[in-house]
Amino acid sequence: MAPWALLSPGVLVRTGHTVLTWGITLVLFLHDTGEPDPARPRTHPLPPELRQWEEQGELLLPLTFLLLVLGSLLLYLAVSLMDPGYVNVQPQPQEDPKEEQTAMVPQANPLRRCRYCLVLQPLRARHCRECRRCVRRYDHHCPWMENCVGERNHPLFVVYLALQLVVLLWGLYLAWSGLRFFQPWGLWLRSSGLLFATFLLLSLFTLVAGLLLASHVYLVASNTTTWEFISSHRIAYLRQRPGNPFDRGLTRNLAHFFCGWPSGSWETLWAEEEEEGSSPAV
Repeated sequence: MAPWALLSPGVLVRTGHTVLTWGITLVLFLHDTGEPDPARPRTHPLPPELRQWEEQGELLLPLTFLLLVLGSLLLYLAVSLMDPGYVNVQPQPQEDPKEEQTAMVPQANPLRRCRYCLVLQPLRARHCRECRRCVRRYDHHCPWMENCVGERNHPLFVVYLALQLVVLLWGLYLAWSGLRFFQPWGLWLRSSGLLFATFLLLSLFTLVAGLLLASHVYLVASNTTTWEFISSHRIAYLRQRPGNPFDRGLTRNLAHFFCGWPSGSWETLWAEEEEEGSSPAV
């Protein structure tokens, strides 16, 4: 591997995420969290800190927290490194579409060739300029992962967001429980300055992760993507239709997204919806 490959955006972003994750975890373990602040109501006493649990030999909760952090990090790396569902490059990019391919799609919405990589784009695919590839069921390109979110890694991305939100909420609670507000400025800065900065970071990350998870749960439940939701007025197969042609109800949408059931191409689903919409009412 060339030395400059270690300075690629993907390596830098993933390294930064890993260092930040373990850095915040280390701050939460080393600071005195969980001890009551005299200025706060004491009706609900706080549990001991992570470090105190460890020193007392009560390792269940510290190990649970560490395993959740490790799990979220492994999911992050899996989503950021895996193939999001790239469209296979045709060996002869100038050849015409095969008869069985065009038969799946109504003539009103034929398969089109990507003007960048010259592959035949199935429905819901889009070319990502950052990845320089066409991605099936393209959702978005995530700069925090330096990878696209598409047909293959989108379910894992939603699971990662859910687990990450649990870790962030737990870390946010631990950071808040260790803050001491009624102290001289110099003493407070030395004792709680780093923990307060960690609390602010966790608050920002929690807000972003919560909004992302809520938006993706809504999109999954309605069987649409971020790209389709934002740019429906520019997408040919959505402009022809007042509603979403891929929506099959909440249960089937979730089953198809997480389990791949019922199986079938998006062209087939679009054609079925086209036939139902064009059939005369009885």
